[in-house]
Amino acid sequence: MIRVAIIDDEPIIVAGLTRAIDWGKWDCQIVGYAYNGKEGLDLIREKKPHIIISDIRMPEIDGLTMVAALKSEFPYMQISILTGFRDFDYAKKAISLGVTRFLLKPSKLEEVEEAIDAMTAKLYDLSKIHPEILEEENALDDFEDEETNTANSFIVNNAIEYIKEHYAEKIRLVDVADEIYVSQWHLSKLINKHTGSNFSEILNGIRIEKAKSLLKNPALKIYDIAEQVGFSDLTHFSRVFKKTEGISANEYRNRL
Repeated sequence: MIRVAIIDDEPIIVAGLTRAIDWGKWDCQIVGYAYNGKEGLDLIREKKPHIIISDIRMPEIDGLTMVAALKSEFPYMQISILTGFRDFDYAKKAISLGVTRFLLKPSKLEEVEEAIDAMTAKLYDLSKIHPEILEEENALDDFEDEETNTANSFIVNNAIEYIKEHYAEKIRLVDVADEIYVSQWHLSKLINKHTGSNFSEILNGIRIEKAKSLLKNPALKIYDIAEQVGFSDLTHFSRVFKKTEGISANEYRNRL
């Protein structure tokens, strides 16, 4: 049985998709629905559906980042977007991240059914190579295609941009993962694979680069610089700076 989840902040859309479509025709079963993106993500992680039909413009969530997160963490998952948001570039980006169909509201029943045809056909094609896709646990750790690679790069780039914006704060890997809708474990794996570094190394590298810039100003004390770039104490800052640059912050300043 193919599991289906429906996510839309308009209850009438959820009810219509649930009742108007003969899901049994495709051997599908609706395992849950949600009315906002956060509820939708919780539902997906709990039920692990094979197919999602979702709006992409909902409160409290970035639609493209959600799509990328889902395709990155659940590469077998088939996603169709049903939305009133008319933007060609946005649709093109969503499709590049792995969306099967981008349908505009109001859509005809035939358009939705064609999307279901396409998604179920893709699932059956994938299951010929990876039978575990249609098993209960959806265990599929090594699957990767062009769409998944695009989604993974999108997620890593977003993570690094978030770190660059919040480096001065006390941020943790879990904070970044929550921001881009993936699990902490999955983000750690992606960062390491795409950059060759772990989260702490990337965060400290960004902080040290900023510190080097601030060291050009002789009026700033080194302990003030350490605090400004996010280090809680001078000893930790000094240790990381020397490990990264090979010399102390004071020696670096003197060379300048």
